[in-house]
Parts: sequence; structure tokens; C-alpha cells
Amino acid sequence: MFLLVLVLPLVGSLITGFGGRWLGAKGSSIYATTCVIFSVFFSLCIFYEVGLGGAPCYITLNYWLVSGTLSVNWSFLFDSITIIMLVVITFISSLVHLYSIQYMSNDPHRPRFMSYLGIFTFFMLILVTADNLLQMFLGWEGVGLASYLLINFWFTRLAANQSAIKALLVNRIGDFGLTLGILTAFCIFQSLDYSVIFSTAPLFENYFFNFMGIKIHGLSLFGFFIFMGAIGKSAQLGLHTWLPDAMEGPTPVSALIHAATMVTAGVFLIIRFSPVLEFTPIILFLLVTIGSSTAFFAGMTGIFQNDLKKVIAYSTCSQLGYMAFSCGLSCYDVSLFHLTNHAFFKALLFLSAGSVIHGLNNEQDMRRMGSLISFLPLTYSLMLIGSLALLGIPYLTGFYSKDFILELTQSSSYNNLGNWHISFASWLGSISVFFTAFYSSRLIYLTFLNNSNTYRTVLKDLHESSLLMAIPLIILAIGSLFFGYIFKDLFIGSGTDFWKGSILVLPNHNFFIEAEWASPIIKWLPFILSILGITLSNMINTTAIYKFFIIKNLKFSTFYVFLISKKWFWDVLYNRVLVSPILNFGYKISYKTLDKGFIELAGPVGSSKFIILWSKLISRIQSGQITHYIFFIVLSLCAFILNLVDNQWDLNMHFHLINILFIYFFFI
Repeated sequence: MFLLVLVLPLVGSLITGFGGRWLGAKGSSIYATTCVIFSVFFSLCIFYEVGLGGAPCYITLNYWLVSGTLSVNWSFLFDSITIIMLVVITFISSLVHLYSIQYMSNDPHRPRFMSYLGIFTFFMLILVTADNLLQMFLGWEGVGLASYLLINFWFTRLAANQSAIKALLVNRIGDFGLTLGILTAFCIFQSLDYSVIFSTAPLFENYFFNFMGIKIHGLSLFGFFIFMGAIGKSAQLGLHTWLPDAMEGPTPVSALIHAATMVTAGVFLIIRFSPVLEFTPIILFLLVTIGSSTAFFAGMTGIFQNDLKKVIAYSTCSQLGYMAFSCGLSCYDVSLFHLTNHAFFKALLFLSAGSVIHGLNNEQDMRRMGSLISFLPLTYSLMLIGSLALLGIPYLTGFYSKDFILELTQSSSYNNLGNWHISFASWLGSISVFFTAFYSSRLIYLTFLNNSNTYRTVLKDLHESSLLMAIPLIILAIGSLFFGYIFKDLFIGSGTDFWKGSILVLPNHNFFIEAEWASPIIKWLPFILSILGITLSNMINTTAIYKFFIIKNLKFSTFYVFLISKKWFWDVLYNRVLVSPILNFGYKISYKTLDKGFIELAGPVGSSKFIILWSKLISRIQSGQITHYIFFIVLSLCAFILNLVDNQWDLNMHFHLINILFIYFFFI
């Protein structure tokens, strides 16, 4: 049962990919979806046995590689963290598969698409169930490869090619850091198994590397490399640029990447290594500052995006920032709870956006929409539920995790005034709530409530999606409404024993009691900011108050462009500081000077010229006269004899050889 969860998506992907020509579009779609649905069933059984029954499972199949002290097995770990990720991944993936049957019905390459979805799910399951770093890295790289294939699914589009390559290259930076982390872990622990690393981490709290006379804390270095890998996958500030561009793939791909796979891998990695990160205060500090900055940046940038999917993409980036700085507060279970809740309403938002785009003939600009509430009432209702859950409206799913994270930052900042970075995260997180409410309300208004800016020919044929697309949306809407309320006590209740040692939190890092006794104004603050954001957005969109927000001063307009319109110039900065110098170096130095210069002159070009020159000299020797040939034969014979004789030989031998040559020349 445990291994079937992993095997079924792989079998579905392989048979769909290689046998799609014989199964047909419908047959391959049904087969791949059925395999993932069975995987959901087995995941729920594992959840009951491991999570509710309290029986973690370790499975070892065979040796993978053995070299000296390094021994890596094909082994799997099913504990509380793993089973939550299993349920989220398989459940969201099955709904995306079901949704894609109708959404991709007109695509001639549907079997290939379903195969890519299956392999994406399989590698993500490998990542979360691995029992050692090397096997986890296999799933990590597989997820990156599958994301490239899915983003670039419509490979005839230039934008899809560029976005897929950008996602792959940006993630390479984080993957490089994770590779160094694996090597560092082996240097410290002499093993890559989770059980060895987690159990011995306290013993290496004072372990240092000595590099050129500089002492480097071993666990902090390992934690930094792990954090570097998480930044790349989870699109934190600095390596976030690939995430909005990943919207060039089909909408089901966006839902799967943003809700259950890919971007959640980085947060999962941080949560998994909580027994190590708890002994690295500097890494926890980085998690708080980078995570809160990401939430603030993405929320501010999402306000002025006009692409429907990019608004939701920046929302994902912002929510990932909340998860990251929750981990920095050592509240790993709250972060995982928010990850689970986020999967429901973010998948709902993306798939609802897909229904809108599907009905409008692939139109994604919100300014060209409007008045869709009359044509798509079900989609409007479901998208409104997802947006309200994202805002953290009380008693919806997002309220029980997102608001609790903000309560943790507020309470800890008031009770620990020396922790300025927590106060920093508290302010940025609270402001991000306002931004989230603003762009969510703006999205609903421009898409469904504004005056229509769509062509009449499009509106004429506009209608609700079919049942296959509506069923996943309704299921996700139910989860967005009730999941947080039902499972709050199980995940983050004060007396829960659900995690059973899979998450380690040191006693002095626990802020739960403080959050429970926080003042009412702190608990109401996120809701008040959300209402303010919604009110301001509605006022700007429905009244003439927007005229007061038009900036005419050149200095302020430049500031506006820097912060908002150009997304803080991150892409421009990377292009000018990194990409352009590397391209210029590659062309002028590596290509023209080395490849076309020194290497060719010393290699193939120079060798060919030398061979041609030598052949010309040899051709002159070939005169065709027998006397010349005899001369060279005798000359070679004398040289051969000179090399054979001993170094102490008699000098008379020289005269004998000279006489032979003289007689030879005389007779010639």
C-alpha cells in the first residue's frame, strides 16, 4: 500500500506517454486520472494508519550505492510530515488531472500532457517520501525537469520557451546550493540518512570548519545551503523571478505547480530539517527576514498586475513568504498547516481562472474582461470563495493559519523587544495583508463586476464550464470553506500529539502560548486590514477617487515605476549585472579569443596548416631518382647505428662512417 502511492502515478505516466497512440486522447486521460485517484485512496489509508494511528513506517528496498563510509539505500519514510504532503499532492493532482480532461480536450497532444502531469506527481512523491538526502535530491531534480516540460508544453511559443528555460536556470542556483548542502552534511555526519542526521545534530552544535584560519559553524553552513535550495524552489526574494513567468504553461500546470508541487518543495525541505535548523539561529533569522520581505514585495507587485494568472502567481509568492518566516519563528507545524490550507484555495483560484480563460478564448488580461458574473455565476461564486479564503476572512480555511502566523509575529515581537527582525516581519506581514485584500478585490471587480470590455462575438458563445471542470472546483471550494476549521486542532492545537517527533522545536522557541493570550486588537488586526484593502480597492474602481492617486510629479512617478511597474527592477538588475556580462564574456573571450582563436590555431586549424606544410616538404623529397632514395637510406642507417652504439665507443668509428658517406657521395 505504501509503495503503491508512488508506483501508480509512475505507471500511469509511462503507459500514457508510450501508449497514448493506442489508448487515444480520452483513454489515456482516463487511465492517468484513475491511477492518481487510486493513489489518493491509498494516501488516505496511510494517513489513518500513520497519522491517526501513530505508527510511522520505514521501508528499505535495497542498496543504491556503497563507497567507503558512504552507504545510500532505496528507502522511504512515512511519518506525520510525509503523510500530510502525500494527501495534499495526490489530492490536488487528481483534481488537476480530472480538470485537464476537459480543459485540454482540443489539444492534439493530450496524452503527452497527462504523462507529464503523472511524472511530475511521481517525482514530488519521491521527494517527500525519501529517507535520505540523495534520494530526496533525485525527486528534487525530477520536479525541476517535469516543470520545464510542463511550462514548455506549447513549445512552439517563444514565450513558453523563454519561461521554461528561465525557470530551469534560476532553480539551478538553488540546486547548486542544495548539492553543497548534501556534501556538507556528509562531511559533518558521515551519513546522508535522515535518522542519523536528526539524531546526532545536537552533538554537532559546536562543530566548526577551519577554512584558511577562519572558523565556520558547521550546522549553520549546512542550514544556509538548505535555505539556498529552498529559496530557489519556493521562489523567495532574489530567486523569485521564474515564478510569474511560469504562467506561460497551461492553467492546470500553474495550479499543480503553485498548489501542491514545485514551490511547496522548498518549504517542505525547511520543515523536514527542523531538527537541524533549530540549532542555527542565523538561519532562522534569515528565514524571518527573507520570508517577510518576499510577502511584502509580492503583495505590492501583485496590485498592479493586469494578467489574471500573474496576479494569482504573485499571491502564491506572498503566501510562500508567510510560510518561510513562520518556519523562522520555529512554528513549523503552523507553516505546514498554512501550506495545506493554501493548496486548497490556491488550486481553486487557478482552476477558476482557467475556466474564465477557457470561456474567453484564452484571454488573460483582466482589463479586457468584465460583467462575467452574468455569464459565469458558478465560477464567480467559487472564485469569490477562494479569494475570501486567501484574505483570511474569519471561519474560512485561510483564517486559521494565515492569521495565526501574524498573531505569532505580533505576540513574540511585543514580548521580545530585542528581536527586531520579528518586529520587522510583523510589520511587513501585516502590510502584506492589506495588499492581498486590495489585489484580490481588484481581481474580482475587473473580471466579474466591471463593465464588459469583451468582444460581442466572444460573449455570444460564453457559458459555464462542463461538469468535468466544475466538479474539481466545487470540491476545492468545500475544502477552502471547511478544511481549516475541521483540522485546526489536529495540526496546531495546544495539546495535539499528531507530529510525534517529526518536528523539533526547542523550548525557548515556542510562541504558541503567547499567541493564545494575545490582546484582541492583535487578533482583529488582519481582518481590519483586509476590510481596509477591500474598501480602498472598491472605492478606486467604482468612483472617481482614482484621480487623486495619479502621480504627476516626476520624482514620485519614477519611484512608482521602480517599485511597482518594473517589479523592483529585479529582472533588469539580473540582466545587466549577471546575464549581459556573462554573454559578453562568452562571445568575446570564450568564443572569439579562445574557441575561434587560441584553441583553433593550436588545435585543428594549426595542426592542419602544419600537416599541409610538412606534406609539401615531404613531397619535395619524393624526387623519383633512385640515387636520392639510396642516400636517405644510407643516412638513416648511419643514424640508426649511432644510436645503437655505446657512449664510450672509439672515435675511429666516426671516421669510418664519414668515409662511407664520402665514398657514397663521390660515386653518386
